Order: sequence, then C-alpha cells, then structure tokens
Amino acid sequence: MADIKEKFDSVIGQFQDLNGLHPGLWPLAPRLLAAFGLFLFVLFVGWWFYWSTQLEEIDLGQQEEQKLKDTFKIKVQQSISLDALKEQRKLVLQYVSRMEKQLPSTAEYAAVLEDINSAANGRGLNMEIFKPAAATIKDYYAELPIEIQMIANYHDMAQFVADVAKLPRIVTLNNLTFAVSKDAKKPGIVMDGIAKTYRYLDPAEIAEQAALRKKEKEKQKEAKK
Repeated sequence: MADIKEKFDSVIGQFQDLNGLHPGLWPLAPRLLAAFGLFLFVLFVGWWFYWSTQLEEIDLGQQEEQKLKDTFKIKVQQSISLDALKEQRKLVLQYVSRMEKQLPSTAEYAAVLEDINSAANGRGLNMEIFKPAAATIKDYYAELPIEIQMIANYHDMAQFVADVAKLPRIVTLNNLTFAVSKDAKKPGIVMDGIAKTYRYLDPAEIAEQAALRKKEKEKQKEAKK
C-alpha cells in the first residue's frame, strides 16, 4: 500500500509547479495527459467538420435507397395489376364481340321476328297479338320492342320461353303477366308481355348519337352558367 501511495503522490507531484514551463519540459504524466486531451480534441474537430457530414450523406443515401426500393415495389405492383387489367380487358372485349354477333342488323330484324313467331307456332301457342313497336335508340344499340299476347298451357309456354332463349339472336321477354283465359273457345293461360330484341347501330347512327350527347352536354354547361 505504501508503494502505491508513493507512486500516486509522485504522479500528482508531476502536475505541480507547471506554470511558466514549456510543455516540452513537463514531466511525463502531464505530457501524456495533454497528448490524450489533444487527441480527443482533434477527434472531436474531425467528427464535427468531416465525419458528421459523411454521416449525414450516408443517412441521406439510406433514405434515397429506401425511396428507390419503395418506388420499385410500387412499379412491380403496378406492372402486375396492369397485366391483370389487360387480361380482363381482353376477356371483356371478347365477350362484347360475342354479344355484338348476337345482335341483328337492320336487314336481319325481319328474320328475328319470324324466329319468334315460329317458336310460338312450334309449341302450339295461339298468338293473339304480335305487334312490333318503334325502336328506342340507345348510345350504341337500338332496342326493338314487340307487344305479344298468346294463349296456351303452362307447359307449352315454358317450352316457348326456353326456345326463345336458344335463338341465335338476343331476345328477352319482359313485363310478363298471366291470367286464365275467359274465352271458352280458347282455354288456357293468357300471357301478355313485351319481347325485346336488339340491333347494333350502323356508323352513321353511332355518329348521330355522339353528336346528340355532345349537344346535350353543351346545353347542360350553358344551363349551369
């Protein structure tokens, strides 16, 4: 213990009476402490003026890298979604094409009427009313209603409906009502309704509808002013 105390007192003694002495003349302990302090000072200055800037650049680089990764993930997801949308669009266009092929042209309209009438006659239905009405023009197709009234039993009517559904052209049966026939000479069920078929518009009609829509939009804009 005495040796340790003597060594400690010796070190402490080296820090006494240093005022006025050149650092090069200081004892070993003060010089080592001064050198260590200078090293810490240089380290701090270097960090402040150089390494702190480097750390900031590294941090910014990491942030930019993360942004690029996020952007890449988004692009990949968009690419996957785009491929799926393209496939869906392709399927929709194929479906629309099939539906368009089932729409009769103006020249084929009479043949569709004949098909409906033949389907009724084929099932033995008494066609009381079969009256085509004026076409209703839509954006890209025309709706052609036909007022119908027929008398038959339920079974034959069901077969007629099934036959209409199998026609090569689109025909729908709408607003159907059923009642017992009051005519003793024509017993059975009376079915009233509207059969609708559809035809696609020719280029001139499509252009006309587009012009009408444009004109209607202009009227709406003028009304808002």
